[in-house]
Amino acid sequence: TPTVYGINTGFGVFANVPIHADQSAHLMRNLILSHSAGVGDPFSEEIVRATMVIRANTLAKGFSGVRAVVIETLIEMLNRGVHPIIPSKGSVGASGDLAPLSHLVLVMSRDAADRDEESGEAIFRGQRLSGKHAMELAGIPRIELQAKEGLALNNGATVSAAIASLAIADAENLARHADIAVALSLEAVVGRSSPFDERIHRAAGHAGQIETAQDIRALIEGSQLLDSTRKVQDAYSFRCAPQVIGAARDAITYARKIVSEEINAATDNPLIFLDIPDENKSRSGGNFHGEGIAIAMNLLALAVAEIGNISERRVFRLTSAHLSDGLPMMLVEGGGANSGLMMAQVTAASLVSDNKTLAHPDSVDSIPTSADQEDHVSMSTNAARHAREIVWNTTRILAIELIAAAQGIDLRLKNLGRGVEMLGGGTRIAHAKIRAAIPFLERDRVLAHDIERAVELIESKKLVDGESC
Repeated sequence: TPTVYGINTGFGVFANVPIHADQSAHLMRNLILSHSAGVGDPFSEEIVRATMVIRANTLAKGFSGVRAVVIETLIEMLNRGVHPIIPSKGSVGASGDLAPLSHLVLVMSRDAADRDEESGEAIFRGQRLSGKHAMELAGIPRIELQAKEGLALNNGATVSAAIASLAIADAENLARHADIAVALSLEAVVGRSSPFDERIHRAAGHAGQIETAQDIRALIEGSQLLDSTRKVQDAYSFRCAPQVIGAARDAITYARKIVSEEINAATDNPLIFLDIPDENKSRSGGNFHGEGIAIAMNLLALAVAEIGNISERRVFRLTSAHLSDGLPMMLVEGGGANSGLMMAQVTAASLVSDNKTLAHPDSVDSIPTSADQEDHVSMSTNAARHAREIVWNTTRILAIELIAAAQGIDLRLKNLGRGVEMLGGGTRIAHAKIRAAIPFLERDRVLAHDIERAVELIESKKLVDGESC
């Protein structure tokens, strides 16, 4: 009988310890029990569901050596709404996401003893239950893992890929809203339209830059506010917005490519290839290593942090009378008695600072594990978690800019004695959508409510629906 890692051997540093065939089920069960060592708050339902569907897809590739019932059980859990409690911390991204995936597997698997306390936990119909109870209520039989199946389920950077997929989708949405924020802020400060001339960006040739400039041109087309002063050039945070947001867009595109490949990959170890002519049809490798995701998420983190960084700079200019071409200090009438958007800018600054810390590249911080058998790890889960937190922060930075820009536009138009017909076609629509959710700030009120309404506009994509961009 050939020696095959994880089938008739131990794991990690115990890879050279032989295991008798009649201990195979016991080996798989011990793997899942011992590796369920995660800590911290549980992942959200959307991350858990994304993890389950990606893992099912990975196993369905046919290289993992599992029975169809393993994949079918994952699918039934998705369809019936059994969501395992998966702690958010404890993975180093090689050998994949061992701890978090083991917590998932606890819920779907069992041994002959079938102890309630060894079945993990799951959310079912809004209740947090033992995994055993949740699966019973859902009518899904739990499986006894056979040779290779435990390893196939917990060995791969699937949780990292799940978080990364959601972060990328949200980052793509943020890039669109960053273009809208620039256009609205540009109207508020009566800026120049020339930096968005198509010829400038075609001369550079960067796809993301060209796309951002095109979006902004479409939004400001027809504006009577822009180019109405003797200003020669705007500050970099306005003038160079296509170069900055565009570079972020290109980084997001790269991250999408890498993660799209990962969620469609066979990622456990060993893999089984039926076309191998000899008796041992397995090959040990390292597809579980999450380096690709880690680097993609490092890049995404930097890119989205820069979207937030330059947005906060525009908020600062909008709220500073000497930098906004005559808008009132803190974008409020009766300043002094009213503080206006003073603290909104402070909140944006706090979030930008947080992003700078979170953007540290996790992938360069490898720490050896398993007695140096696993001597280089990716930290892909940490990278993905941090990137997604940066996306969360930056959503709120952009929300603050949308509020400030709309306020600045209203104050500008009031000062001129004109109406919204002065705005570009796209900015006029975006401004109207903001005002439908958030009224003009006449006097001080709780700004946290306004920020959350602006966040909802971004996350619901209402500003990019229809004709606004």
